Amino acid sequence: MVEKFVGTWKMISSDNFDDYMKALGVGFATRQVGNRTKPNLIVTVDDQGTVCLKSQSTFKTTEIKFKLNEPFDETTADDRKTRTVVTLENGKLVQKQNWDGKETNIEREITDGKLIAKCIMGDVVAVRTYVKEA
Repeated sequence: MVEKFVGTWKMISSDNFDDYMKALGVGFATRQVGNRTKPNLIVTVDDQGTVCLKSQSTFKTTEIKFKLNEPFDETTADDRKTRTVVTLENGKLVQKQNWDGKETNIEREITDGKLIAKCIMGDVVAVRTYVKEA
């Protein structure tokens, strides 16, 4: 099921991301950069079923490798240290990050050939849309 996410995805829009970063507690300067950055998302899966999500931009490249349903430690692009688990729910790749008693979810799904990433923190939802490049 993860295979449909595999490829290089180019961001074409980002809505409400500043409010999402604020809800996470991201500082002003980092938010300014985060709002201007349009990263590519590169998704790969190896023979052992390890998924790699790489977010690549001129500002910063972050990469996480994981197996579905197996918790792992993640350092996010804004330097939060989270305990993260990624699951597949109804065709969506759901990434749950927990840190300091807080939780955020990033739900990624393919709709009409686009990858839609919903970033959810409490009642704040940001939507980032990607189109497939390769």
